[in-house]
Amino acid sequence: MVYAVVRAGGRQEKVEVGSVITINRVAGDDKGKVELPAVLLVDGDKITTDADKLAKVKVTAEVVEDLRGPKIIIQKYKNKTGYKARQGHRQELTRLKVTGIK
Repeated sequence: MVYAVVRAGGRQEKVEVGSVITINRVAGDDKGKVELPAVLLVDGDKITTDADKLAKVKVTAEVVEDLRGPKIIIQKYKNKTGYKARQGHRQELTRLKVTGIK
């Protein structure tokens, strides 16, 4: 079983070939391909964490779709002063499908 831990969208994700992950918005190239840097590689019983060897590892993915996350409501309130603030936010996300770990 081959899998890798990659740095993607400000977090680390465990990926295998064929897995679909949702990360913070990234821009792919003109064909919709993205290359993710590996942090750890597990190839059967062999585990690779050396930075020099991981520099040669390529984890490729293709952009499935760009989407927006759920709405998050931010509310602030201070008692007895009449202060109320309300703000909403929707995070820009990208769904990727991992196509290869080499």
